[in-house]
Amino acid sequence: MELLKKPIITEKMTMLGEKRNQYAFRVDKKANKIEIKKAIEAMFGITVQAVNTMVYAGKKKSRYTKAGYVEGRKDSFKKAIVTLKEGDNIDFYSNI
Repeated sequence: MELLKKPIITEKMTMLGEKRNQYAFRVDKKANKIEIKKAIEAMFGITVQAVNTMVYAGKKKSRYTKAGYVEGRKDSFKKAIVTLKEGDNIDFYSNI
């Protein structure tokens, strides 16, 4: 099972990475904190101190177009914020 779907790279998460050594990932909704910790430690070879998770509900979206009123729904997802040990870091841009 692929636990880590993708990293979340936003201005806020970049700031948290620099100041608090925290990084965010979109993860599988069925994954728990222990599985997430093991997956990140195995993938990046670092030590994880803490994992905080949150589940976002899908939002209802609508817009008016030429074709008429269009309604839809965004997917719900689970986000994990991982705090690393002092001195460790993750470089997402090293492979570019």
